[in-house]
Formats: sequence, C-alpha cells, structure tokens
Amino acid sequence: MNMPIDDNAPDPQATMQMLCGAVGQIKFARDYTLGLLEQTPRERWFDIPDGLCTNIAWQVGHLTVSQYGLLMFRLRGRADEDLELIPSRFRKAYTRGSTPSADASKQMSADELHERLCVIHTRAMSVLDQVTAETLLEPIDMPYAAYPNKLGAVLFCPLHEHIHAGQIGLIRRAMGLESVR
Repeated sequence: MNMPIDDNAPDPQATMQMLCGAVGQIKFARDYTLGLLEQTPRERWFDIPDGLCTNIAWQVGHLTVSQYGLLMFRLRGRADEDLELIPSRFRKAYTRGSTPSADASKQMSADELHERLCVIHTRAMSVLDQVTAETLLEPIDMPYAAYPNKLGAVLFCPLHEHIHAGQIGLIRRAMGLESVR
C-alpha cells in the first residue's frame, strides 16, 4: 500500500540533523530516568502508592517496550532475536492500556527489568547509529510526533520517556522518598 508523502517532511540533510538532536535528547531522557531509578530502592518498585494506579516496575517495563517499538520495530521491523528480548507476554504486560501489578512474583524482578531496559536502549541506539535519511522519511502510522514518518517516531521517543520519568518522580514522592532534583 502506498502512503502519501508528507510535503512538509524535511529534506535528507535536515532529517539527519534532526536525528542527531533526537539522539541527544534520547540519551538525556534515559540518563534522567536512570538517575530516578538509582535513587529508588528496588524492593519498592512493585509498590503501588495509595491514590495511584501504577508503580515503578510497570513504568520501567513500559519504557522498555516503548523504546523497542519506537526505535527498533518501527525503524527495522521485527528481528528473530526480538522474540526473546521482548516476548509477547512481556509486551502485553507493559503495553499502553495494560494494568500494573503489585505482585512481584508474577513478573520479572526489578533487577531483570532494569537490565532489559538497558539492553533495549543499547540496541536501539545501535539501530539509530545505522539508520539512513531515506529510512527515516518512510511513512508510518501513529504514534509519532511532528511528521507521519519514521523520523516522527524517533522524535516522539524522548518526549514519551520524559512523560514517564515524571510519573516515576510522582510515584517516588507518593512513596515518601525525597525529590531527586
């Protein structure tokens, strides 16, 4: 199916400049998130504070699934090794609209979630290192930001991470933990 080309899309040179800026924002967002997580006891990751409907574990799992989707699946499709990295059960547990669980026995440990978050980030950054302007300008459906193409999905990634970093900060405060910043 041919999708219409966006007449407002940047040219290839501008696309690569935007990619460079997005990569910097993705790294900044992840460093910010990791700073919050480092200051949160892992034994508390499954706690759902009173008045909230989520926990740190779900936020970490969701960021893992989302970064995989936006930066790996969207850009290069599903690779064979992805089925082990992000199995269906994991995707379903942490996708948009799923329900966070306080039952740690039915999910990965906090250490395993943290490790998976870091592995996906490393592999996603490797995909970004190899992507071309031509690939980034290929059209896609939502979610994306700015442009209805693969570049738009990349641009959305750090925005999405910052939204969830804010939620992690809120959860931490609801747990009675000190503000990190």
